[in-house]
Amino acid sequence: MATTSPTCVLIADAFDDAGIAQLQSIGCEVRCDATLKEESLLAAIQEFSPTVLIVRSTKVSAAMINATESLALIVRAGAGYDTIDVSEASKKGVFVANCPGKNSIAVAELAWGLILSCDRRIPNQTIRLREGRWEKKVFSKTQGLYGRTLGVIGLGGIGKEVVKLAKAFGMDVIAWSRSLNQDKANELGIQWAEEVLEIARNSDVVSIHAASTPETKHIVNEAFLDAMNDGAILINTSRGSLIDEEALCKAIEEKGLIVGLDVFEDEPSSGSAEFNPQIASFENVFGTHHVGASTAQAQAAIAEEAVRVVKKYCDSGEVLNCVNRAIDTPAKALLSVRHQNLPGVLAHVFELLSHAGVNVEEMENIMYDGAHAACARIQLSEEPNNEQLDAIRSHEHVLSITLTPLS
Repeated sequence: MATTSPTCVLIADAFDDAGIAQLQSIGCEVRCDATLKEESLLAAIQEFSPTVLIVRSTKVSAAMINATESLALIVRAGAGYDTIDVSEASKKGVFVANCPGKNSIAVAELAWGLILSCDRRIPNQTIRLREGRWEKKVFSKTQGLYGRTLGVIGLGGIGKEVVKLAKAFGMDVIAWSRSLNQDKANELGIQWAEEVLEIARNSDVVSIHAASTPETKHIVNEAFLDAMNDGAILINTSRGSLIDEEALCKAIEEKGLIVGLDVFEDEPSSGSAEFNPQIASFENVFGTHHVGASTAQAQAAIAEEAVRVVKKYCDSGEVLNCVNRAIDTPAKALLSVRHQNLPGVLAHVFELLSHAGVNVEEMENIMYDGAHAACARIQLSEEPNNEQLDAIRSHEHVLSITLTPLS
């Protein structure tokens, strides 16, 4: 009787114990070591040869992706995946998946903790009390949030949770997102900003919840900060790369901005390190340690989703939440081949295409009820000529073929 070896899963970050148990219950061989980073992670990949690598904040480099031929799937136990070399993974045929939406409430809670801290200067008040100083006169001077305007950059799961809480605080909301339009804004009961500078001009509080991409790098730049109101509040719980910290330091000094940051441009990748960025030295800056998703509730939900992704892959080869499947291919034609469901039919088709120098860009084989026939939909790099099509059609078990040019 044929047997299959268990799927090897390497977890290079802290991971919920229940999630590890679930992976083991579906037959995975699991190694979990939260201390693995850089060279030690590279060595572990070479030694363990995992099929699946699960990470949270740990960076996955090109060298790690190339360290073993067995690696087939990288799961980011969280939403953002900018810490993974997705381009290299795509070149090597390694799937990358994430766990979107599972930390939305946790991050939104921290964002609001920072908003309240900025408005009421709660951390500074606590420090004064610990120093034995009573400064009610100083800290009584605050604007308050009710009736003021919150600007949200990015309206995914986290951004929407932040909007819900803003309404509970009686704030008006204006939002900018690549996917937002007037109809969606109307459904959410918010104002739509057609371009990001509208957020800066019209907000008393700005909260950033966009993904880290080349397009969003320094989306909060000198021009954005110049457009903000004096004394406005700026919150970032997404990624440090979205803010130009040098420009922000200048704006804090010149405009009296009050800032709450959970993320920083050059923050440490480890859980404990020396870190002294200039931005953290300002009295008006309130910071946390990239802990937006670090609640027990969020981590349990993320682990459960990561397990679901791995289980689906083990069961069917399908990758849920895949982030590096091509949206468009260079295909110029779609060849639809209806055929009897018998061995050798598709081999005949692919052999003829290969001899013709026509590359298969993508395909799916759709089965009809009863499994007697199927339809192969094959995207091709170029259109086969009539002679090549006739050769494909000549197979006794090919029922029909259709060639459709793709724009």
